[in-house]
Amino acid sequence: MTYTKTLSFLRKINIVPRWFIFLLDIGCSFFAIFFALLLRNNLALQNLDWESVGHSIMLVALVNSMVFTSLQTFRGIVRFTGLQDAIRVFISVFVSSLALFLIQLFYVDALTGYMSSNVVLVLYALFNFTFLLGYRVIVKYGFELIRNYRKSKKTVVIYGAGETGIATKRVLMHDARTGFDVAAFIDDDRKKNSKSLDGVSIISFDQFKEMVTIASIDEVVISSFALSPQRKNELVDFCLDHDINVLTVPPYNQWADGGFTPKQLKQIKIEDLLEREPIILDNNQIRKQVKGKRILVTGAAGSIGSEIVRQLASFSPEMIILCDQAETPLHDLELEMRESSYNVQYIPFLTSVNHRPRMEALFEKFKPHHVYHAAAYKHVPMMEFNPIEAVKVNVLGTQQVADLSVKYGVDRFVMVSTDKAVNPTNVMGASKRLAEMYVQGLSTEKNHQTRFITTRFGNVLGSNGSVILRFKDQIEKGGPVTVTHPNITRFFMTIPEACQLVLEAGSMGNGGDVFVFDMGSPVKIADLAKKMIRLYGMIPNIDINITYSGLRPGEKLYEELLTDGENTIKTYHDKIMISKVREVDFSEINTFFNQFSDFVSLNCEESVLVSKMKAIVPEYISNNSVFEHLDATRVVNFGD
Repeated sequence: MTYTKTLSFLRKINIVPRWFIFLLDIGCSFFAIFFALLLRNNLALQNLDWESVGHSIMLVALVNSMVFTSLQTFRGIVRFTGLQDAIRVFISVFVSSLALFLIQLFYVDALTGYMSSNVVLVLYALFNFTFLLGYRVIVKYGFELIRNYRKSKKTVVIYGAGETGIATKRVLMHDARTGFDVAAFIDDDRKKNSKSLDGVSIISFDQFKEMVTIASIDEVVISSFALSPQRKNELVDFCLDHDINVLTVPPYNQWADGGFTPKQLKQIKIEDLLEREPIILDNNQIRKQVKGKRILVTGAAGSIGSEIVRQLASFSPEMIILCDQAETPLHDLELEMRESSYNVQYIPFLTSVNHRPRMEALFEKFKPHHVYHAAAYKHVPMMEFNPIEAVKVNVLGTQQVADLSVKYGVDRFVMVSTDKAVNPTNVMGASKRLAEMYVQGLSTEKNHQTRFITTRFGNVLGSNGSVILRFKDQIEKGGPVTVTHPNITRFFMTIPEACQLVLEAGSMGNGGDVFVFDMGSPVKIADLAKKMIRLYGMIPNIDINITYSGLRPGEKLYEELLTDGENTIKTYHDKIMISKVREVDFSEINTFFNQFSDFVSLNCEESVLVSKMKAIVPEYISNNSVFEHLDATRVVNFGD
């Protein structure tokens, strides 16, 4: 009982007063000079001159009081002793020993009966440093022992035997809240295998797999920033199969004061597992085209538009006009960019791209050199119920921005499109394909200098309305997780990666090109949902149910990018290809777009509007939609 009370009392000790540490340091000096004199006399107590010993101790106490006070050796918190404290102790011992040596050297006659030789001084310095540092280390590890007594410990393996790995290990070992036992480091560098780092063995990934069969591992912490996506997925899949939690170390720029705390260790996210190898860009070419230019980004407050703005800012344009109809997100983006370190002028311009007077005023006032057109309605079911709005923004809005770009002599017009424009099955995809066709047709006209480039890619991770965000919300609420169909697949790309490729394609395009991006392999949405549930430490269909709601209006099982060899042409960038799309007669397309304008202004029947869309885009076949009946009766005739 007394032992338990003692432990409880010691755990409550927080920080002892400085004067107490000062007295301990002086006490260490007393013992150091005493043992030095004793050793000098062959450990024979009877041969000691006790009066001389007393005088020596008083001299040491006087000198060290001044030295310790000057160097503030007692300021550090003993139980957090580190390298800086050890250096401070060493300096204090050196200074005090040097002071004693000089006193003995110049006042030898006056100090008869004190320390009698340099040997005693050397022994004193060694003992003093050992005692001062030794009791600090003992207190430090004593506190850790008491703190972790009977505390459940987590067995951890750290992936990455480098500087970040060492930092991670030390952070975990000093965590006051949870006990950690670092069992091993994993590293793919064969030269490091079978060696040790900071007292912990370094093993290979294969050895880790064997280790799991004979030892219980609670967590794996990924501390390597150079881990390939393939290895990361392999590691996480293995850990999930063996109920091992996976955490990641925060990026360097998130470390506070050069270090991090266990609170900053984050659960591995599904976005981390869908990442691919980093993209190599021709930054010099992009900078050459963008530097010192005025750039308009429509839809600037959206997921894609805002990232395009962030990336463009690093290439030193003169001005970026932030055009969007969403007031609060636009305001937030403006504040963010003004607080950034880039010397760029940011102009927030609140309007919709289909508002002719405001857009005309924008081009008239700022005369942009480049336009990145990211403004669009993108939610498939929403546009299926509101086709007039899809035409107003995605079709006529694009026409208006493109026409103004020609009128005001824009150098480059880069349009952000979607994989849903390929063989569209919904209003949204068809509206984006119409926008592509108008831009493509306008590029064939010879009476202007504007180069029109179209970029086409699939879903982006973390964008507004992303399935990832919806699944997260459903899991955190306890389920169920709703998937539309067991076999539905989608391509995924991170927002920064997509925007990097937009900038690269925009710099390489000569006009009239439709660029498609290498989106990697399609991901089965049901498998994505299952992995996300497992990443939350739960079991699919046991802890969290997965339900299938059926395809939404206009939705199809898989998206297409036309990235196979028969439909694309390679470029110098291995992730960017040029799509072979059918040629467009601009005069014909322009006539149809004028008809769309009339339909919208007259608020015509939705079926009439969609029928016209199907006439212009013959590959548009509705799926799971109220407009399917139009496919059975339509006659594709561009002369309508």
